[in-house]
Amino acid sequence: MVAETRRCRRSRSRKHRPAQKPHCHRVKHHVTTLMNCQPFSVFVLSVLFFFPRPTGANPYLPKPGEAPIKIRLGTCSLTGAFIHIGTALDNGIFDKYGLRVEHIAFRGSGVSLAALNADEIQFLSCAASATLPGIVTGIDAKIIGSQLVGLPWVVLGQSDIRSPTDLKGKTIAVSRAGDLSHRLALEVLKKFKISPRDVTIQPVGGTGQIEGYRAMVSDQVQAVLVSPPLDAIAKRDGFNIVYRLKELGIPFVYSSLHANTKSILTRPLAVQKFVAAIADTLHFADRNPAKAQAALAKAMKLTDIESLQTTYEAFAKTIANRPMTVPIGAIEEMIEHAREAGTQARKKAIDIVDNRFAEDLTKSGFLTELWGKELSK
Repeated sequence: MVAETRRCRRSRSRKHRPAQKPHCHRVKHHVTTLMNCQPFSVFVLSVLFFFPRPTGANPYLPKPGEAPIKIRLGTCSLTGAFIHIGTALDNGIFDKYGLRVEHIAFRGSGVSLAALNADEIQFLSCAASATLPGIVTGIDAKIIGSQLVGLPWVVLGQSDIRSPTDLKGKTIAVSRAGDLSHRLALEVLKKFKISPRDVTIQPVGGTGQIEGYRAMVSDQVQAVLVSPPLDAIAKRDGFNIVYRLKELGIPFVYSSLHANTKSILTRPLAVQKFVAAIADTLHFADRNPAKAQAALAKAMKLTDIESLQTTYEAFAKTIANRPMTVPIGAIEEMIEHAREAGTQARKKAIDIVDNRFAEDLTKSGFLTELWGKELSK
């Protein structure tokens, strides 16, 4: 009886004894067991999180069997700055990254920001200088990348307008009151100490700049602000380039990618793929000028070869921002500039810019793989 009791105690003791962790040096060939070894686990985590990812492979492409991600992309105007969005749509670059894109064209930054704020679209491509006043006053949007940085706009005038001072007493076409073309017109007047009361600002509506140009051709207005290709077309039609706005010296971030907070928080993979796809498009357009110009010609119904070429040089070459990061310093200056113009800015640059997705393009080696030594040009 005593012996039996002892056996029962020993049995219960073995049964309830806590399992011993395996010794690391005894399990060289068992990966699952090896992961339980603390030194090995620390080593694996170090490799995964503290060493850079290997270059050579595109980390943003969809995995085999991965379902396409549906997104809605808005654009706020149809100008030469559309070249990269058009090129991506026409050449399957969004599809390459597993994105099924529905493109929606809006008329102006205000209505397009409202759609982004309401999650009717998840992404928006529009000039940051156009969207910034709305975002800093409360619209739910962040700038997640900038594909164009620079100010290629010009003031066009009829034959009797040769300098900005000749604008006095004339009518200047803008898209809408308070829109980007309107604000830039006021900047030109301010630069040359011309009171807005000494000119007539005429809103003409439309989806871009062509409506203002047509108004000048039909003599409804005498001046208009445009970007390529309309500058080349105007020279051919006998109009004057009165002033190049890059000489204003004001900070200007042009076509940029925007997303709402919901997309950034709940769909970060889609956001990262979208930014990567546009970065890839910058490289594609640089290397395939004929295809990029064809996409622009289709969107803007352009047939003039010279106009297409000058537009391509301006947007695919001169002001293309290969790293895709949003210049925070320029955004800070733009906010301060907006305050001076009367905008009640409630947000700072760090509140409206999220550069994580653009910065990941460099950290992953993706941009270096694309551009090599040309990245910094």
